[in-house]
Amino acid sequence: MLKATNISFGYTSKEVIKNISFKADKGDYIAIIGESGSGKSTLLEIIYGLLHIEKGNVYWNDEKLLGPNFKLIPGEDFMKYLPQDFDLMPYTTVEENIGKYISSQDKNKNKRVRELLKVVDMTEFSQTKVKNLSGGQKQRVALAKVMAKEPEVLLLDEPFSHIDNFRKNKLRRDLFKYLKSKNILCIVATHDTTDALSFADKILVIKNGKLIAKNTPEKLYTNPKSAYIASFFDEINKIPLSEMDSNLVSKNTILLYPNEIKLTEKEGLKATVVSSYFKGSHYLIEALLNKTTLFFEHHKKLETNQQVFLKLAKKTIK
Repeated sequence: MLKATNISFGYTSKEVIKNISFKADKGDYIAIIGESGSGKSTLLEIIYGLLHIEKGNVYWNDEKLLGPNFKLIPGEDFMKYLPQDFDLMPYTTVEENIGKYISSQDKNKNKRVRELLKVVDMTEFSQTKVKNLSGGQKQRVALAKVMAKEPEVLLLDEPFSHIDNFRKNKLRRDLFKYLKSKNILCIVATHDTTDALSFADKILVIKNGKLIAKNTPEKLYTNPKSAYIASFFDEINKIPLSEMDSNLVSKNTILLYPNEIKLTEKEGLKATVVSSYFKGSHYLIEALLNKTTLFFEHHKKLETNQQVFLKLAKKTIK
C-alpha cells in the first residue's frame, strides 16, 4: 500500500501542497484532478522522490520513503514516473526504445515488447525511428517504455494530452486493463475527467494545493460538494433558490448538471432560449432563467428567444 500523510511542500516559503493525505492499494487507479497550477504535478514528483519534503511522509508497504536528499539518484526503483515531457531516444526505433528497459536475460523479452506495442497500438511502427513519429505517437511509446519494467507503482502526468481523440478511448481501455492485470498501482494527474470517471477507483480533487475531496467517481459525480468539483465532470448550473421562487430571499443555491434539467410542455420554471449547441446525441441548450444562465440537454435544436418551461431535479441545497 502507498500512504501519504500530511504532505506539505513549497518551492519557496509559500506552500503549493498543503497537508495532503491519502492511501492507495496495489492494482488501484487513482486519478488526481484540479485546475492548472493546483499542485497535481508537484504531488506526483513528491511521491516519486524528486522533491524533498520537510512536512509529512510517504510510505510504501509501511516503509518510509526518504526522498532525494538521501539518495544518490532521485526516484524510487519500484516506481516509474512519466512527466509531460517524454524522455526517448530519437535515433533508435520504437522497438529499441521499449526493449532497452527489459533485461536481455529475460527469455520473454521479445514477447513482452510485442505485448506493450499492442497495448499502446504502435505495432505497425515498431521499426520506425522515434524522431519520425508525431507527438501523440511519441507519447504512446513513452507509455510503453515506463511499463516495460513492470513497476509496482506507475505515476503518469497528463498521459493522453498529445493523443488524438479517436485513438484515445481505445488506448485508455487497453492501458488500464493491462495495468489491472499486472496489479500495478497507477496514479494519474489529468485534466481529462473521462480518464477519471470511466476508469478510476478513486478520484482526488485538489484546489490551491489542498485536497478538497476524495471518493469514488460515482459518489463525487452524483453528490459534488461544490461547483468547483462538479465543473470537472460537465457543465454545471449553479441556480440561486431566489431565481426559482421570487418570494425567497435565501442566498442558497442548487447544483445541477444539464441532464438534470428537463423541458416540459406547460408547467415549470419559465426560461428563454439563448443558443443551441449540437453535441451529436443531443443539443446543449443555453437559456436564461430570470438573471441566471443555465444549460440543459434536449433532443432537438430550439429557436433563439423561444420561451420554454423547465423542470429541475430535486437536489441538496448548497
